[in-house]
Amino acid sequence: MEAVVSSFLLVAASEMGDKTQLLAFSLVTRFRKPWTVMAGILVATLANHALASSVGSWVSAHVPARVMAGILAVTFIGFGLWTLKPDTHEDAEKPPRFGAFLTTTVLFFLAEMGDKTQLATVALAARYLSVLQVTVGTTLGMLFSDGLAVFLGDRLAGRVQTKALRWVAASLFFVFGALSLWAAVRGP
Repeated sequence: MEAVVSSFLLVAASEMGDKTQLLAFSLVTRFRKPWTVMAGILVATLANHALASSVGSWVSAHVPARVMAGILAVTFIGFGLWTLKPDTHEDAEKPPRFGAFLTTTVLFFLAEMGDKTQLATVALAARYLSVLQVTVGTTLGMLFSDGLAVFLGDRLAGRVQTKALRWVAASLFFVFGALSLWAAVRGP
């Protein structure tokens, strides 16, 4: 049980203010389907953290930190641009191309690749020698932290102008993108 509780606490604390919390907020304001977004987060996190021990160690051994930082910079800037795209009346009438669930699942899975919580999952699994317990704990920690953003974002979406939310979220993505770009240029 110590592995589950420790993993939960570490990930829940480290996710506060993290990019995936911002992504959760952005997705729920775009799709307005908090339970569907949470389901996507759950599936993505389970897949990512279950694979973290093997994939995380391979990535850290084979992909240079500068390359990973460059990929993240492009991804964050892309998220920022996507966030700025206003919904049109036509968009509201037809469902999004891939839907809230698939979009959330793919974006969360990719956003977690090489992230601190994925790397923490690798370290926790090595410490506790229990992939299952660590995966359960880290997944619950992600759901807790990102759930705050999803349900707060859903409530704010009905009361706050969508344009203002888009600009705040996009600005934060651009900041993360700039920081990642700086890390890619600066190097280790």
